[in-house]
Amino acid sequence: MDSLRSSLARLARFPRLRALAWVEDELYASHGYELVRARVQDPPVLAWQSVAKFHPPLRRRISVTNRLSARLFRDGFHALAVLPSGAIVGAVPESIVTLRPGGPEFERTHAITRGTRPLHITAVPGGMVYWGEYFDNAARDEVHIYASADGGATWSVIYTFPRGSIRHVHNIVHDKWGNCLWILTGDYDDECRILRASCDFSTVDTVMQGNQQARAVAAVITSEGVFFSSDTPLESNHIYCLDRGGRVSQLTPISSSSIYGCRVGSQMFFSTMVEPSEVNRDRTIRVYGANSSTPQSWEPVLSWKKDLFPMGLFQYGNAFLPGGENATRFLAVSTIAVESDDQCLSLYEIERPEPTLSNI
Repeated sequence: MDSLRSSLARLARFPRLRALAWVEDELYASHGYELVRARVQDPPVLAWQSVAKFHPPLRRRISVTNRLSARLFRDGFHALAVLPSGAIVGAVPESIVTLRPGGPEFERTHAITRGTRPLHITAVPGGMVYWGEYFDNAARDEVHIYASADGGATWSVIYTFPRGSIRHVHNIVHDKWGNCLWILTGDYDDECRILRASCDFSTVDTVMQGNQQARAVAAVITSEGVFFSSDTPLESNHIYCLDRGGRVSQLTPISSSSIYGCRVGSQMFFSTMVEPSEVNRDRTIRVYGANSSTPQSWEPVLSWKKDLFPMGLFQYGNAFLPGGENATRFLAVSTIAVESDDQCLSLYEIERPEPTLSNI
């Protein structure tokens, strides 16, 4: 059997674009504070169309125009959710912004006062939208999860982690097979949790807790369970499976912390990043892939070297994988702080196997 690595072929490269979310065969990406989209058909013909813009403060309109200053000030869209109604909710520095269906531009609907932005935004089929607070939280204050029932127009707290319980929320992921939400938190000891919540937050139960291997940001949900990757600079990192029976299996080691994952058909992918760590010293950003039918067989399929700019100022080297439901056989990867492909969206085709007597 050919490896997944050999079946990936880069079809296109788009400088200064960041892939954010799939909706079936449409890929949403950002160019600074402008949202664009393209239908990725087979054979692939991409024509990017402007969706809408957000108008940030003047200083950010200036800083976003330069590649390095945009990295320095963390400009642009960082998360996106497309709702069934057609509304779109995004996270930009210091704000949650919403594009109403048919609206001309994004509007600021919530001011971020603790931290600068959530890592992810999650929408469920019924129309609810969620995000969790992500900030330094040195004092270990209480941490909120916010919800909107009106397409992102207004926000209210739906759940609160008590003071001293966690540092911040890493991700909230919808599970269509379990009709629930998975909540990932960090960063140390019992703050590291994987929780299962009902979609209305009437029940919230801790499933894993208490060690660095439960410190996760990225999760890929399948009918078999929750595949997740650890995100710790303190230990070696791994990819795991939490199956529907509640059993956890360690599947493979990975080279560094991981905060993005996605699924393309039967293929699953997690990316790693380069961050300061005494344990994870590898300066290569990697994407690992596996087929859901053989989840024990992970392999590195793509890689980039971290560039020379200091990561504290100009961001960790990373490969962003967009969320949403991808109905195509194309993998979108956006890289930052890497050699050659800094702030670049690459589109890869997962090639179909050649017909053989066994599959004709």
